[in-house]
Amino acid sequence: MQVILLEKVANLGVLGDVVKVKDGYARNFLIPTGAARRATEKAVAEFQARRAELEKVQAEKLAAAKAQGDKLAGKTVSISQKAGVDGRLFGSVTNADIAESLKALGFDVVKAQIRLPNGPLKTVGEFPVSVALHTDAVVEITVAVVGEHV
Repeated sequence: MQVILLEKVANLGVLGDVVKVKDGYARNFLIPTGAARRATEKAVAEFQARRAELEKVQAEKLAAAKAQGDKLAGKTVSISQKAGVDGRLFGSVTNADIAESLKALGFDVVKAQIRLPNGPLKTVGEFPVSVALHTDAVVEITVAVVGEHV
């Protein structure tokens, strides 16, 4: 299916690109989230008329994400979990736990923005974690997992 992108999509394209994607990806993700529209002649013409407005909105979103990223960069989030004597956790620290801790600190972050490259954290220690506030604004934070010995 041919779609026209209404915003930058990672590994796909930028605003205004007409790309061919699988039907399910377009129907189930791109179109419902507002990231793309079907690339009909009418839609392309309408997009060209609104292009400046859409670019301005994207620039504002990026500026807001970078401003939040500047505040968030280098922060350390401490999360306490029950752990055994060997330092392994009973359970794990997931991206949802990290997002919840960041919300407690006053940052508006959802769990989908937290990038855990090696999966959930299962041991006590400090770990670098990426937070993708925007496709062009990714910041690093440190998550300190503190063990509560049982």
